[in-house]
Amino acid sequence: MSLQPPKVSVTKSLNRDDFKKIIPVPTLTVDSSKVNMSRVIKKLKPFLLKLPKFQAIREGKFYLNPEAVTEFSKLPVDDLESEGISSDAFQHQEVELTYDNWTANELVKAIIPDGIEPVTSFSRIGHILHLNLKDDLLPYKTAIAQIYLEKTPNCRTVVNKLHNIDNTFRNFQMELLQGEETYEVQVKENGITFEFDFSSVYWNPRLSTEHERLVMLLKPRDYLYDVFAGVGPFAVPAGKKFVNVLANDLNPHSFKWLERNVVKNKADLFVKTFNRDGRDFIKNEVRENLLERIAMRETETADYSIHIAMNLPALAVTFLDAFVGLLRNNEKNFTDSKAIPTPVCHCYCFVKGVDDPNEMAQKLVEEHIGFALTPGETLAGISFVRNVAPNKDMMRVDLLLTSDILFGTVLGKRSNDSRDDEIPCKKSCNLAPSCFLEPKSRLFLFNLCGN
Repeated sequence: MSLQPPKVSVTKSLNRDDFKKIIPVPTLTVDSSKVNMSRVIKKLKPFLLKLPKFQAIREGKFYLNPEAVTEFSKLPVDDLESEGISSDAFQHQEVELTYDNWTANELVKAIIPDGIEPVTSFSRIGHILHLNLKDDLLPYKTAIAQIYLEKTPNCRTVVNKLHNIDNTFRNFQMELLQGEETYEVQVKENGITFEFDFSSVYWNPRLSTEHERLVMLLKPRDYLYDVFAGVGPFAVPAGKKFVNVLANDLNPHSFKWLERNVVKNKADLFVKTFNRDGRDFIKNEVRENLLERIAMRETETADYSIHIAMNLPALAVTFLDAFVGLLRNNEKNFTDSKAIPTPVCHCYCFVKGVDDPNEMAQKLVEEHIGFALTPGETLAGISFVRNVAPNKDMMRVDLLLTSDILFGTVLGKRSNDSRDDEIPCKKSCNLAPSCFLEPKSRLFLFNLCGN
């Protein structure tokens, strides 16, 4: 006897009555006043009929799983007989199952034709459930969304990702399938609360592990230049760890929520935010801060590291050449630059359909930065982040930006001045005065914060 819902032909709205199904269910009736119910329940628990919103024990009657129990002998007979329960207590009863008794995945399978792959996964972002339906599921999208809206706790909105992606602002277009047209959400990731409008920024809950992994590399007093900061999944937790952060994003909506999340999480003393093009941010803010680190080499403790996050996997590699010769025209600082930590650039990218994604990721970076990477010298490591789609992986390449690279003396260099003219700053916000305090003052603030 199948416990799956009946096949239902649906295009748009659902009729719950179509999912009703009557099945014979084995039962065992006992007199609760004459047996030890706790022992009987313990023995029968593996055999109970377990369905959503279905009570398997009712007034001394146990409803059993028809797929597992066809006759009394399938039960722990000796244990039951020791409690005075015989085969006479075993019988079958017709039970009506309804829409409420099946999971969302079971119901979705019931409304799509055989041979079509059902929904395999979805994302939850606050009260929003985000689907990414394949083309053959689109005729059933309204009904699918209704099922997930009704079956997912605390879900108020169901959206579907559309194919066209705006790579410039790192957000995708989507359509509302069911529920409220309300996209402002609050989510918690790795202990940090973020607020944003999901319809206008980029957020992927599947990256939470990577966010945590990179932030764990950072320690107090380090520097983080976050080129594509989004709403702050790297910048905010880093600031909470007393890391000096310069966080940038071109999307004005992301910038707005980045500012809010920095302040909301009380990281504003260590995080300074910018609303610029990534290349402009590198050629100005990153460059100036690196020169400041060099200038302060004798008074600033060297017990810190410098990290650059470039989490825009579709385009980040195209910005790498901005680091080649970034400090050119400051050759007098070349020798002194070796006294500060070598910046580590964490560049994310996509690789498709290759047997060795590490090798492909390295070649992709080398192609754009203009020279071969040497493990231990200019290449710190390559990491797998996640599988994005069949034959498509997200990778992280960790480059060491040596003085030879930054001053443009590396062989095969690409001139930092060979690209487009600087893009004027759209907006900046001085949220983090401590990032640029004198070392003694910053140390005082650090100690004051209780580390």
